[in-house]
Amino acid sequence: MASTSTLEIDQEIAKRLLTEGSTVVMLNVPKGTDFGIDIKSWNTGENFRGIKMIPPGFHYVHYSAVDKFGEISPRIGFIRWFKKAEFIVKRWDTKEETLSSEPVPEETIQSLKDNLLDLDRYLGPYPYDTWKQWQELTNRIDSDIVDRCAPACGFIHSALELENFDDKSRPRGLENSRKRKRGVCLSVEQKEEELLPQLKPKPGTELRLTELPDAQYPEGSTPAEITKHSMDSTYTLDLFLSKLKQPIEVIGEVQLAFVCFLVGQSLDAFEHWKLLVSLICRADCAISIRRQIYTEFLRTLEVQLALIPEEVLYDIVASNNFVYHNLRILFANIEANGDVDARLKSEASRMRERISNKFMWDFSNLQEENEDDAPVVVDMDE
Repeated sequence: MASTSTLEIDQEIAKRLLTEGSTVVMLNVPKGTDFGIDIKSWNTGENFRGIKMIPPGFHYVHYSAVDKFGEISPRIGFIRWFKKAEFIVKRWDTKEETLSSEPVPEETIQSLKDNLLDLDRYLGPYPYDTWKQWQELTNRIDSDIVDRCAPACGFIHSALELENFDDKSRPRGLENSRKRKRGVCLSVEQKEEELLPQLKPKPGTELRLTELPDAQYPEGSTPAEITKHSMDSTYTLDLFLSKLKQPIEVIGEVQLAFVCFLVGQSLDAFEHWKLLVSLICRADCAISIRRQIYTEFLRTLEVQLALIPEEVLYDIVASNNFVYHNLRILFANIEANGDVDARLKSEASRMRERISNKFMWDFSNLQEENEDDAPVVVDMDE
């Protein structure tokens, strides 16, 4: 592992982590493997055996096999809520070039514990210099969120293993049948998409993030109500929050989806994060009712923006910045909503100024209507 000479840690904290910190032992990991925890990674050395002094709480352990030509395989990792002084042992599967999902025998674990003093010199200390930033990124992720959202297989793969839909689970093409009934011709792109195989993640490998509701407005809504709900996502947000034990858990999911993209390189997690950001930003009527959620959301998003490259946020087709576009909607809603208290308005205003200066984003004239947010014309034949 890399030199730890730059690691500065208070001696009292160091003593506490020596007794309360967890240990992850990695047996037989090949030299040169890209290995890391949270937002730090290294190339392993000949004597690497794992990480020690891991602070209690949420962490993301990740790795990528590296071949003899220096080519790095897709990242794999696991998330875990570490309790005090846990001792975890994983074994490298040479054939599969990954950590084995098979449990390590208890006698092996006990032997390692008994020889911990000898093992200690082969363990790298947790990168304490990144801990504060990691806590800011993940302060709303708790053990319940980890347990229900982690893949059933135990590992998060940046490149998911896909398989064909079986006939029973294959979508029946309701939308296509509607188009055919109306005599609407399919575009070339739609025809090409229909010819592509229908794939889904292999069961047990996907993140179990809370699914966003399909409904955007109540059943039986009038055209005027449909138009209202198309501009204000409060109804859909409320449906989403009703699936959670506590509404504030939505911030934990925003954080988890983000770190699974940032650290785990999961594009599925990135897409989920984008959907949640859009859902929260567009829920105008929820802002005054869900004040804690919006306070935490603004803080969370600002921390995330400090770590994600700005170019990642751009929609290549639409050529617009996804977060900027949604924040502009949120800031406009907060500014114009008379039910939002002065403190939240002030917090939003200060954040707007900070990120405007940092990214050179223009949040002036917020109340000018954007073409993308113009009222939706409702088809009365639906």
